[in-house]
Amino acid sequence: MPETVMVRRTPSSVDEMRMLQNRIMRRAYELFEQNGSHFGNDLGNWIRAEREMIWKPPMEIRESDKEFVIEAAISGIDPKDIEIEATPEDMILKAETYHDHEHKEGTVHLCEFESGKMFRYMQFPKKINPDKVKAEVKNGLLRITAEIAEEARVRRIKPEAA
Repeated sequence: MPETVMVRRTPSSVDEMRMLQNRIMRRAYELFEQNGSHFGNDLGNWIRAEREMIWKPPMEIRESDKEFVIEAAISGIDPKDIEIEATPEDMILKAETYHDHEHKEGTVHLCEFESGKMFRYMQFPKKINPDKVKAEVKNGLLRITAEIAEEARVRRIKPEAA
């Protein structure tokens, strides 16, 4: 049975993006300094900083006549921990991921689970109606439907014979 995820309508996603970019930029600069302040690896430092700070789940965005359908693989994230913010132009998916080793008998020889921030930003090619966005999680897959705003839909008109 799918679990419903709450969707919030926000005035703008720009501030959130700016804050995240500033954090990544500071970390990329730290990496630059740690590597002897040698120029030429700016992109590599940025990518490493981004990977350290956020996790981007794989996604697919499909468009039909009336809506966008977004699917994201978010296995292991509790639906109540997911935040979705929608504006007419864009959407942000956020969640905190946690992994703790419970004190159990035995030794952990490998653990690839991570804790951190899941963050995904998407901009739509057409305006959506943020009030009509719906989201649910089933079997580790987040499925979001975002209705395309009426004014952004293609209208097909058949000419009448004169």
